[in-house]
Amino acid sequence: MRLKKEMPVKAIVALLLTSSALLPISAQAETVPLAADAGDDGADNADRHPIVVTGRVDSYRSDTASGVKAPTPLLDVPQSVTVLSREQLDDQGVTQLGDALRYVPGVVLAQGEGNRDQIVIRGQNTTADFFLNGLRDDTQYYRSLYNIDHVEVLRGANALLFGRGGGGGVINRVRKAPALSGQSLGASAAVGSFGDFALAADLNAPLSQSLSARLNGTYEEFDNHRQDFHGRFIGVNPTLAFAPSADTRIDLSYNYDDDSRIADRGVPSFNGAPLEGYRDTFFGRKDTNIAAVKAHIVEARLTQQLAESLTLTVAGQYSHTDKYYGNIFAGAAVNPATNSVSLSSYNSTSVRGSWIGQANLTWLGKTGPIGHTVIAGIEGGDQTTDAARSEGIFPGGKTSAKVSLAERLAIPAITFGAPSRSTHTKVTTFSAYVQDQIELAPFLQIVGGVRYDSFKISADNLLTSTSAGRTDHKWSPRAGVIVKPRRNVSLYGSYTRSFLPQSGDQFSALDATQATLAPEEFRNLEVGAKWDVTPALALTAAAYRLDRENSRFNDPVTGLPVLSGRTRTRGIELSATGRILPQWQVSLGYALQDGKVRSATTAAKAGQTLALLPDSQISLWTRYDVTEKLGLGLGVTHQSSAYTTVSNTVTLPPWTRVDTAVFYNLSKAVSVQLNVNNLLNEQYFPTAHTDNNISTAQPRSARLTVRMEF
Repeated sequence: MRLKKEMPVKAIVALLLTSSALLPISAQAETVPLAADAGDDGADNADRHPIVVTGRVDSYRSDTASGVKAPTPLLDVPQSVTVLSREQLDDQGVTQLGDALRYVPGVVLAQGEGNRDQIVIRGQNTTADFFLNGLRDDTQYYRSLYNIDHVEVLRGANALLFGRGGGGGVINRVRKAPALSGQSLGASAAVGSFGDFALAADLNAPLSQSLSARLNGTYEEFDNHRQDFHGRFIGVNPTLAFAPSADTRIDLSYNYDDDSRIADRGVPSFNGAPLEGYRDTFFGRKDTNIAAVKAHIVEARLTQQLAESLTLTVAGQYSHTDKYYGNIFAGAAVNPATNSVSLSSYNSTSVRGSWIGQANLTWLGKTGPIGHTVIAGIEGGDQTTDAARSEGIFPGGKTSAKVSLAERLAIPAITFGAPSRSTHTKVTTFSAYVQDQIELAPFLQIVGGVRYDSFKISADNLLTSTSAGRTDHKWSPRAGVIVKPRRNVSLYGSYTRSFLPQSGDQFSALDATQATLAPEEFRNLEVGAKWDVTPALALTAAAYRLDRENSRFNDPVTGLPVLSGRTRTRGIELSATGRILPQWQVSLGYALQDGKVRSATTAAKAGQTLALLPDSQISLWTRYDVTEKLGLGLGVTHQSSAYTTVSNTVTLPPWTRVDTAVFYNLSKAVSVQLNVNNLLNEQYFPTAHTDNNISTAQPRSARLTVRMEF
């Protein structure tokens, strides 16, 4: 089977009902939600329009993030937030979410078994804490950025804003939106040195003064250094915006993603380290290792200005994903005596349908001399998942097979047996939340809020004809204080709490034991400082302690599970984002972190280090425009050593990667860029899934991109 990549507020308000949609793909910048200035008299209706206003911010930095559900400047948000702008994503030549997150301090990419986005945020592994326009997008698949304006990373426990999960943080992608004026067409074509390529187009077409359409589409083919690896992605996203009045806007969107690729789980370990010398060797078969998913996401959103300082947003989303995943992989470490490795195999299918409805009310006002930014909302959801798994059968009816190490492995063909797991699960949720950010004085703000979640899960085991269910009612508080010694400087402290049911973050199964256990809890304490050095440059620093409690541990006497397991992660995160000089931009991040098991869990004893948590991370991306036509880019990423799993038996060595780029404007309409990744051809192992599924880094590679703007 063949499978085939600074503006002042007043100036931006003048662009009302426009967006970065006015700019072709190459010129996209992050969107900036704005609220009406409290001092406006309301004479100009545009100054109080409810729509999220967007405009080009001539910097990598953003002033706000839509994920906080209010037009609060990031300077006044008491938590670490990173916004990856469209401009930065384009400069780095990034088309996939995982590649973009390499430049966020405190975020480590996990392998995801070669079939999904999976990350570790502040030591917490997740496959589900992903959102699209603030609505949950938790299916296990790879996310493209062809239709995305910017990416927001909110670190720390985020249950008040997003509900269950989010213990270490969440990722929120913000989709490109139609503009009601200014027709534009952007297109790009890119080709890589391994034969990979990507085509993309972005058309914004106003249909009348109150109606506009936008169409984003892409076709991408993947390839890299690994034997037999290939894949392709098709993405189409038509959107429609209707603004019948200055106080009302309706947005409709349909997103279709079709991704099919070889599922590659890397190489096994040898003597407690990744296996060297087999960087390109594929421990699978191209006719078996297949990851394919088709995703449909429909969203409707109403934004209504109810009064000069009161805005209502109502959003609904339906998503349907159909996924198949088959794989052969190394199931154990290399046996040095026989120079062989044992392989295992399984396949899985998952069909998921999700409905989400959300309403959010934002009020900016005063009670006497005290200012308020209040958010209050409700959210309901209904999700069903049908999942099945079958084990791979090797010749002789065995579920594993030993093969000798070679540059190309001789792996026998397999078949898949009868289902070993078949489940139908249903998750029903209802949430309500309220938060008030109170300005007691120009130099002092306090934040307080709470969210209530009703979470119900029921699961049917179709093989045993048994069922289990559980309902939890959880309160998730948030508290913070912000002190501002200067208008452009803030010092903050915050406390947040989140929860995760024992069935895991995908809720594809629930057994009788899990149904008796209370959810895990995450408690995040954080202090930090933020400094807007200039309107285009921001510095941030944060120190945190994140405790995870109620993890399972099997009592050695009774053998029964008890909720006594605990872990703790502590860290420091530093960042600098924006424009240092008119021609010089930078995105710099550093994380120093440590995570330990404090009380034994079912996976590890006390004292062990958490998985995929390097002591230090450094990420740097910078662009310098030598002339109006010529620009240069440089990227450096570094990670210290880390354990592949909490077993602490296999270590990923430290590594440093250097990337470069050259940008050149051929004309006002056409530009080209050349990105060279891993310039020094470093051979390293960036991440893993288990102790014996370890990814190998791509060697030096180049990618040439041509962008056109009409």
